[in-house]
Amino acid sequence: MTHYDVVINGAGMAGAVLALSLSGLRRPDGRRLDIAIVEAQVPDHGQHPGFDARSIALAWHSCEQLDRLGIWPALAPLVTPITQVQVSDQGHIGRVEMNAAEYGVPALGNVLELHLAGRELHRRLAECDNIRLFCPDQIADIEQQLHQVMVKLDSGTTLTAALLVAADGSRSPVSRQLGLPRQQLDYGQSAIITNIVTAIPHAGRAFERFTPQGPLALLPMSEGRSSLVWCVTPARAETLMAMDDTGFLAALQREFGYRLGKMQRCGERFRYPLVLDQVCKPWHHRVVLLGNAAHLLHPIAGQGFNLGLRDVAALTRHIQAALLAEQDIGSHKVLSGYGRSRQPDQSGIVGLTTALALLFSNDNPALAAGRNLGLSVMAACAPLKSQLAWRAMGKR
Repeated sequence: MTHYDVVINGAGMAGAVLALSLSGLRRPDGRRLDIAIVEAQVPDHGQHPGFDARSIALAWHSCEQLDRLGIWPALAPLVTPITQVQVSDQGHIGRVEMNAAEYGVPALGNVLELHLAGRELHRRLAECDNIRLFCPDQIADIEQQLHQVMVKLDSGTTLTAALLVAADGSRSPVSRQLGLPRQQLDYGQSAIITNIVTAIPHAGRAFERFTPQGPLALLPMSEGRSSLVWCVTPARAETLMAMDDTGFLAALQREFGYRLGKMQRCGERFRYPLVLDQVCKPWHHRVVLLGNAAHLLHPIAGQGFNLGLRDVAALTRHIQAALLAEQDIGSHKVLSGYGRSRQPDQSGIVGLTTALALLFSNDNPALAAGRNLGLSVMAACAPLKSQLAWRAMGKR
């Protein structure tokens, strides 16, 4: 039996960033935390579900947070800046455009390809002498004790820790083993993910286009490519996935238009069902849930990882304060303080993304007219557009 300060289940984005964030913290006597990561899959970043072909949009504030956590220098060379965002509603004239130069920032955000991020984050994890990776391995049993939590692994190894962090995805094994109640909502949509090459270079432009079946987003990537997230009904998704590349690109062209010229080529396509899946209270006795294990959101407005990163930053701050005060980092006092501090942001973002997904994913004439009017007013009113822009950049 080996004791650690923190055991993290899952070495995807949330788990890896948290481990690196915690690895530099010190107690008043200078000692660092002992951290264990349990990961079921051997790091092959093209296959790991946390580091697959998808990309994520990091809000500007998220990049600032990663910098404060000491992680941004490793990721900065891998990102593509978003210098302009265009929001439009299919079949209507309402449109909002936001440019980084208007707000005095070099970029509204940055697009990060997950497989590249995985390779770099795991390289840094391997360099930390106070982080041990148990891989491939899984948690077979969890016992929450008064002063520690004990986890037994499939390999037969037993670990104890002051704190267990579940960063193990939307089907979180830790959440299931503890029987934590979850709230779920099926949006009746599927997301098709792929990379697109267009005739006109994206030049740092991102697009969010609302259609009756769901939002369609194109994010700028390296080498002139764009990352597509296309939300449609499950039946339409099945049809689109069955098409050859020529037919798929033609269907996409009809939905998106010619803002980037002709759609020339697409990569491998992936399909994901869209549901809201969140733990009602993402902390428990000596356990915290992070990332998709805590709240899996609709991809509209790209808020999922940015919310999870704010959770990581807040948990790091609370653990650092507990260390300096020589408190038990897994105590009820520390975790309840973390939970209370995050509840408004978490519930606000869940409510916002759910409302946007329902409002902008239907062809109801009254709702269509209302959202089109809203986009037009926002485009004409600088203060309103500024609020939207700063919100998109992650400023609260």
